[in-house]
Amino acid sequence: MKIASLKLKNFRGYKEEIEIKFDDLTVLVGKNDVGKSTILEALDIFFNEGKGAVKIDKTDVNVYEQQNGSQDSIITICFTELPARIVIDSSVETTLHDEYMLNSQGQLEIAKKYKNGGSPKVYIKANHPCNPKCSDLLLKKNSDLKKIVSNEAIDCENQSVNAILRKSIWDKYKDDLQLTDIEIDASKEDAKKIWEKISRYLPVYSLFQSDRKNSDGDNEVQDPLKEAVKQILGETQLQETLNEIANEVKEKLQQVSSRTLQKLREIDPDIADSLTPVIPSPERLKWQDVFKNVSISGDSNIPINKRGSGVKRLVLLSFFRAEAERRLNEDDNAGVIYAIEEPETSQHTDNQRLLIEAFKTLAATEHTQVILTTHSSFIVKQLDFANLRLIKNGENHQKEVLGVLPGQLQYPSLNEVNYVAFDEVTEEYHDELYSFIEFQGWKNNYISGKQTRLYKRQLKDGRVVDEQKVLTEYIRHQIHHPENHNNERYTRDELKQSIDEMRQFIQDICCTNGLEEP
Repeated sequence: MKIASLKLKNFRGYKEEIEIKFDDLTVLVGKNDVGKSTILEALDIFFNEGKGAVKIDKTDVNVYEQQNGSQDSIITICFTELPARIVIDSSVETTLHDEYMLNSQGQLEIAKKYKNGGSPKVYIKANHPCNPKCSDLLLKKNSDLKKIVSNEAIDCENQSVNAILRKSIWDKYKDDLQLTDIEIDASKEDAKKIWEKISRYLPVYSLFQSDRKNSDGDNEVQDPLKEAVKQILGETQLQETLNEIANEVKEKLQQVSSRTLQKLREIDPDIADSLTPVIPSPERLKWQDVFKNVSISGDSNIPINKRGSGVKRLVLLSFFRAEAERRLNEDDNAGVIYAIEEPETSQHTDNQRLLIEAFKTLAATEHTQVILTTHSSFIVKQLDFANLRLIKNGENHQKEVLGVLPGQLQYPSLNEVNYVAFDEVTEEYHDELYSFIEFQGWKNNYISGKQTRLYKRQLKDGRVVDEQKVLTEYIRHQIHHPENHNNERYTRDELKQSIDEMRQFIQDICCTNGLEEP
């Protein structure tokens, strides 16, 4: 199973319901504190139910909606690549389609509602029969289904199996099912059984946070093997083996203490009766302390926690990926989702490039999705335009998530994404805008009426000629002729001013001529 989309409502900065589309590789971009991490953490809450990196609480309710009396934070996920068949009753197979458990787009849509940050109530949003004669069948007991079959004289080959009963009833009214989008309470009757079965097919979700601890006292930073010890010792089979060892040791200790007290009782019964052996239960034993010195060190025996922050983060990121794959393989889940905040942190551009290529390869793997957040314009330029989701603050405290940027250019421009997302003012983007205006034949119209300044043009024979240029031309000539040192260098503010003027000019022409912006 894979995420097709996420819907957030009344969760932190996301007030009104907003939908975010996901691909195999999805990268969230936007300015600081705009809500990128919120999306990843909402997914963690949904999949890991407080046992992952994040726990939901009452402060996660949107403050504006809370003031209006609303207490329900809603996290909804639509899934694709669904299991072909599921077993609900005994060994009888059925499908989500046959049970009318899919939405109108043919997706499995699961909504979790958290009242005031508490435990979730699960609903399945489906295009479901609402004809009173055949509605709410998933919420009915076997006796209720039998009664419908009997009263309506419906043929049913096996009345002991609810799935067969439901199919027979729905077939009876197949021409008048009155399919309607509804929410099915997944806590009742066979809807609960279906959700329990579906849960086993959910992908493994692993979140690697940007503010992951980076101190010497953090076990993972000290060495990922320390975290591995904790996880290995938590395995059920190994715990059983350790409990057997502990119980055997406990039994022998009890024998030793019993013999000791018996001998003491021969000398002083009162003292012997006042003593009781204290032996910790197997569950309280700290097996991790036995392996507390495991480590990975460099060639010079330098521990991980003493290496540079870039090396530490690379090791942790690799450990994170390895653990996610282990969970996938051991739990026999249908997929894995890697969610990673700011992979560029403490990495030089060569490593950033290698990381992105690794994530692209990973995302192309079967049953795998990768979700990233980034502040790096360098990383953005290594991606396809379709991978990007730009998050912005809209009006009335509402977020906007744009899959396709409504930009100034009439083609996807990653330079423009970086400008809008990160306010990245570059000569490259300036050149792109200027070339676009020139290609469209709009240059004379653009420079008309604008204030000019002196530009000293250097000819090939060494002579210098005075010319009047508008700011955009002045900057353009300096970009293309760095060998000419006869002019005062433009400032960053002037570069931004020129970019903004070109963007506004293009936008005005598009609006005037009715041209479509992408």
